[in-house]
Amino acid sequence: MASVSILPEPVAPPASNGGMVVNCVAYRTDGRRIGDITIDAISDVLKEPDTFVWVGLHEPDEPLLLKLQEEFNLHDLAIEDAQLAHQRTKIETYGDSLFIVAQTAQLVGGNIAFGETQIFVGQRYFVTVRHGASLSYAPARRTCEQTPELLAMGPSYALYSVLDFIVDNFLPIVRDFRQELHELENDIFAETYNRMTIKRLYDMQRELMTLRLAVVPLQDIVAQLTRLHPHLIHDELRAYFRDIYDHVFRVNESISAMREMLGAAISVNLALVTFGQNEVMKKLAGWAAMLAAPTLITSWYGMNFAHMPELQQPWAYPAITCLVACVVGIIFIALKRNKWF
Repeated sequence: MASVSILPEPVAPPASNGGMVVNCVAYRTDGRRIGDITIDAISDVLKEPDTFVWVGLHEPDEPLLLKLQEEFNLHDLAIEDAQLAHQRTKIETYGDSLFIVAQTAQLVGGNIAFGETQIFVGQRYFVTVRHGASLSYAPARRTCEQTPELLAMGPSYALYSVLDFIVDNFLPIVRDFRQELHELENDIFAETYNRMTIKRLYDMQRELMTLRLAVVPLQDIVAQLTRLHPHLIHDELRAYFRDIYDHVFRVNESISAMREMLGAAISVNLALVTFGQNEVMKKLAGWAAMLAAPTLITSWYGMNFAHMPELQQPWAYPAITCLVACVVGIIFIALKRNKWF
């Protein structure tokens, strides 16, 4: 195997380009790491037939993307998408290379923050461009370097590692939301209405809907990688991509189950609130009925009749008082039997 004599001395790429270059590393085709290189040295590295390059960028500017396009001969449309971001999850084929857009997510302050990663995959290069909320792929790269026999499969194994890293970050989000829902159950079944509970349930359902929109297309992308693109995806890696597919499927099922649970929780909360309001209205109506009876009886004495039989009887007012008490008591007993109190 020829030595890479044209390589410059190792440098620290993240310190350049205002921190937009997270890593730029050269590898041999046997999976061994050569070292960090600069963006300008990529073309020199690729002159050697037994090397490939892994580049990681974070919110790069236009000049940096144009420099990468020059180094790797990337398609104009793919560069435009990588610069603008906010693209739908998709996979595109440009000649002998792939352009993949994947949505990313992470929990920030109890809410889901969404990001986006564009991935360029060629036979001798692998480039990730991160936008928004997205964790660094340095752990995935270190894992690859620890298994050089697999990294010897080139950029296709790097693609597997990054996609697996993205998918694995979805499951903790669903798990944390499920735990939060369990904690909200006490508020859901509380006797008093809490407006913040229903608001949080709605926010969780909305965020899970957005998360599902990011996961479902990724399932189609991974399914395609398990079957197509033989010039880029090694046959030995098909099983690995099928494993990612299983993970994506499980995440999608978990999200669907959580959305149903949240929908049921919202419905139960609203039903309990309505039930509580009905109970209050029943009690108010019962008290109104009990007050209506003495009001009706005693209102006769405000009409200033000249002749009222009970005015001549000394026991009349005690009798009327007893009558009012008996009527109110009968109404109370009737309402109590019907569980209005």
